[in-house]
Amino acid sequence: MLYRPLGTSPLQVSALALGSMTWGEQNNEAQGFEQIRRAQAAGINFIDTAEMYPVPPKGETAGATERIIGNYLQRFGGRSDWIIASKAAAPGNGMNHIRGGHAHFDRANLVTAVDTSLQRLQTDYIDLYQLHWPDRHTNYFGQLGYTHNADAHLTPIEDTLEALAELVASGKIRHIGLSNETPWGVHRFLHLADKHGWPRVVSIQNPYNLLNRSFEVGLAEIAIREQVGLLAYSPLAFGLLSGKYENGAQPADGRLTLFERFQRYNNPQARRAASAYIQLAREHGLDPAQMALAYVNSRDFLASNIIGATTLAQLDSNIASLDLQLPEAVLQGIEAIHREQPNPAP
Repeated sequence: MLYRPLGTSPLQVSALALGSMTWGEQNNEAQGFEQIRRAQAAGINFIDTAEMYPVPPKGETAGATERIIGNYLQRFGGRSDWIIASKAAAPGNGMNHIRGGHAHFDRANLVTAVDTSLQRLQTDYIDLYQLHWPDRHTNYFGQLGYTHNADAHLTPIEDTLEALAELVASGKIRHIGLSNETPWGVHRFLHLADKHGWPRVVSIQNPYNLLNRSFEVGLAEIAIREQVGLLAYSPLAFGLLSGKYENGAQPADGRLTLFERFQRYNNPQARRAASAYIQLAREHGLDPAQMALAYVNSRDFLASNIIGATTLAQLDSNIASLDLQLPEAVLQGIEAIHREQPNPAP
């Protein structure tokens, strides 16, 4: 296993992180436990969750993923072996069941969010606490263009950072990160932290995969120059890049089959581009999923690649991607497909 610095923090995180958002929906607690053990055996020390998990988010399951992780730690111990990352949800996106539908990033809401996550996780601290998406009107979750709305709600980032600084000082969280954030947002958080002596964000968790390389446009340079490493989510584009949906296949246990709301990677352009990447992998004798993951693993702005699986076989295959070094011919082929159809699933 490779380990990389988590931004400017002293933490060294495994190059692959264990994603957990299926636990409590597609995976039960016992299966979640199995994945934790398998990941740890491979050297993974980084696990990512959120207060709203599992997905798709529902009131009756919210918090179940954190509870599964907490139950594992209570039963088997080993809290110090893990770097645990969780996230606070913002309003909108069907989150009315989170904190009564008032999940803003102000002090009262963040304190409540952290305290309830700590209870579910059965731990005294969270290593990395992330803001799941911006608490303002901006472009994220597949929106490339920005349309300004001067009347939209905005929780001042100053208020958010000051509250997070208090939570860091209390010892409840150790470091802070962003998620689904824009270049303006990242730079604003950094500027205010430097100005007021507040904690500096150490990571940004955004989508990054062969079908969505929009991170490269405005955020990659910030990630490198400011040491705010990418935690890449959806590196397989919800499984589309694995090849399991090829030729019209609809595997019964596939997320794109089970949940109609996940159409981000299910448009005709994404399907065509995915097929081209899958064909490229097979022409070079590579597993398509491992090729897709290996590409993400190789990026110099990456801190950790968040892999998710519903079976141990998938998890083992994903972990093996770390041993794959893509030949130059494959990298050239990837760039050729990207030029032909850039970012079909932002």
